[in-house]
Amino acid sequence: VQLQAFGGGLVQTGGSLRLTCAASGQTFSNYNMGWFRQAPGKEREFVAAIGWAGSGTYYRDSVKGRFTISRDNANNAMYLQMNSLKPEDTAVYYCAADVIVRRFALSPQAANYGYWGQGTEVTVSS
Repeated sequence: VQLQAFGGGLVQTGGSLRLTCAASGQTFSNYNMGWFRQAPGKEREFVAAIGWAGSGTYYRDSVKGRFTISRDNANNAMYLQMNSLKPEDTAVYYCAADVIVRRFALSPQAANYGYWGQGTEVTVSS
């Protein structure tokens, strides 16, 4: 699966952005998908995941109620709607596809994702 993330940018605190991950290659609808982020000087961290059929989602606690992950299997795309953005959300955001086809459980572990996009930068100004 080849992935490309875009939609990042500069936004003020409280603003919104919508990230898109466009997929090509193998059957997108067979893979759980995730969003991760990496802030300057910090390790990459899990943000959200969505099941291959789109029926299950999983978020890190700090983004619950503010971020929404979704996917459109017909168009090979995944999205991350980010509302009420905070300066601590500033990071490079990466989309990723699970290494296992139709894994039963959603995973927050980066090691379980075998395909990665190039990242899109999100900057939230205070």
